[in-house]
Amino acid sequence: PVYLREENRIKAHFLICFLALTVYRYLEKKLDSKYTCEELLDTLKAMNFAGIQEQGFIPLYRREKITDDLHEACGFRTDYQFITKSKMRTIQKKVRGRNKLL
Repeated sequence: PVYLREENRIKAHFLICFLALTVYRYLEKKLDSKYTCEELLDTLKAMNFAGIQEQGFIPLYRREKITDDLHEACGFRTDYQFITKSKMRTIQKKVRGRNKLL
């Protein structure tokens, strides 16, 4: 249970829940309902990266069908052997641009 008393915190909590549902529904639609919410969350949580000092990032997750489908739905890939810092910034800018459209 959520114990919130201040109105602004209640609104913030509602907004976060609504945004999470919106993102899930967007992914569900883009992926033609192939995966459950739990599968998507588990996969997204596992998609971690290791930073290499001032050079870039290495993905720490294993490429699978679901990660390929997520990459296709989002319009960018992060499963390269090495992602430079400039490439990661490009991906982040692309994601921020899409968020404005939601």
